[in-house]
Amino acid sequence: MTKADLAERLYEKVGLPKKEAADMVEILFESMKSILAEGESIKISGFGTFLVRKKSARRGRNPKT
Repeated sequence: MTKADLAERLYEKVGLPKKEAADMVEILFESMKSILAEGESIKISGFGTFLVRKKSARRGRNPKT
């Protein structure tokens, strides 16, 4: 599912104009990105929890060799 699909569903279910629905989806994702960038987690009841995990670096490899 893409952002356009989400905007289309908002348009169909809520009746918002397509431009407003697309703007709302964009605002939602921008807000989520900024919250996650600050190191906070996001919990949406009945859907899931989003968080950024700190992972240690791992050794890379060259597939050509």
